[in-house]
Formats: sequence, structure tokens, C-alpha cells
Amino acid sequence: MAEGDKNIDEAEQSGERLPSAPAASNLPLIIILAALTIYFGFATLQALTERSHLAAVKGNQEAAIQEAQKVQAQFKTLVTKTGELARQGHAGAKMVMEELLKRGVGGAPEASAPAKAETKSTK
Repeated sequence: MAEGDKNIDEAEQSGERLPSAPAASNLPLIIILAALTIYFGFATLQALTERSHLAAVKGNQEAAIQEAQKVQAQFKTLVTKTGELARQGHAGAKMVMEELLKRGVGGAPEASAPAKAETKSTK
């Protein structure tokens, strides 16, 4: 080993360059990092654009939603009034309420009198 150290010292003094391992190139790493930066930038821009489009669509639908809620409230009031008429004995209102209940639209009619409980005999 002493000879190897002497050779290195002599080479340094004489100005000769010793062959060394080639320097690792950082170019592939730089290209990968640049590509990832561009990709994530593009993805972020796309997400922001999509978000603004969705906000615009939601804004355009607000009027329709409010109108639908008004119609729904009117229908609920109509069904409630028809249910009251049916409980008072109006034949047409009873028929309408039965059809609504068959179709699952109207609310359950409130019984004016409590239902009779069935009793079983225990023998």
C-alpha cells in the first residue's frame, strides 16, 4: 500500500491526472423532476378549471331548484288539504288519497280514532 501512496504523491507533484471514475450525470434526474413539475402544474390547472365550470353549472341550476322547491311545497299543501277533506268524509278526496297512497306519493292518513287492538285468547 505504501507504493500506491507514493505513486499518487508523485502523480500529484508532476501534475499528471490520475484516471478517476466518470462523474455521475444528473441529467436524467433533472429531466424527471422537470417532467413531474410540468405534469403536476398541468393537473392543478385542469382541476381549477373544472372547479370553475362546476361552480358555473351549479349557479345556473339554482333558479330551477328554487322553482322545484316551490312546486313541492304547493303539492305538499294540496295533499294535506285533500287529506283533511278525506278525513271529513268527502268521497272524491278519499279516492284521490287512496290513489296517492297506492303510488307512494301521499303521506299516511292520520287515523281519527285509535285502531282496535286484536286480542288473542289464551286457553
